[in-house]
Amino acid sequence: MKTLKAVIFDFIGTLASVEDYSYANSEKKLYKCLQDVGFIMDYKGFVGAYEKAHNKYRTIRLQKLVEVTNAVWISEALNQLNQRVTPRDERICASVTMFFEDYVKSLKARKNAGKVLEQLKPHYALGLVSNFTYAPVIHAGLRKLGLSEYFNSVLISHDFGWRKPSSNVFQETLRRLNVDGDEAAYVGDSPVEDIRGAQDAGMKTIFIPSQFYSETDLEKAGVHPDTKISDLREILKFLAL
Repeated sequence: MKTLKAVIFDFIGTLASVEDYSYANSEKKLYKCLQDVGFIMDYKGFVGAYEKAHNKYRTIRLQKLVEVTNAVWISEALNQLNQRVTPRDERICASVTMFFEDYVKSLKARKNAGKVLEQLKPHYALGLVSNFTYAPVIHAGLRKLGLSEYFNSVLISHDFGWRKPSSNVFQETLRRLNVDGDEAAYVGDSPVEDIRGAQDAGMKTIFIPSQFYSETDLEKAGVHPDTKISDLREILKFLAL
């Protein structure tokens, strides 16, 4: 086995948790913002059209492993309500930012995240890979938690176009870090998107359960990581640091 040169992390769930977040409140903020910039419509009608469009593109994203940003399904919902608009409309972009305002505030660093990254930084190239429909949220979250400075590469599905577990995501991250698959370890909480995807790219894998995925989920997926941890500090032991 080659010497490990890089450690790659998932973000939401793995390095950060989501605390006291209300999707319903964000949806109401989205509606109010759209109203304020000139899209006059009934709240119930908007929510119905929005959820229909959201579910449509969620299926596409999961089946084809391509990313579709929020502006696409928001604009589709509005067009269903006879509001002529495109995803590039600046009013839509402003509304997406407002929708995620509370989500960014809800992000909290998992215990020891910063300390572990600080200890890894002198020894490894560090990468981050996140499936997220709106890249500014991840960048804002990393800044909020003081983690931006540690990463040599940050790949977000919104920017890249492909989603984990697509091999394109992992190969691009390896290319950016200038390492081969067997020279990297991957840390994540999703059995399929993170662990299976990274294994298919030839990486060592470290599973950490989160508020989103448990060891039971890992067993149900039939995925076998190289190691399982409960605290991020255990990564240092795995890497013999």
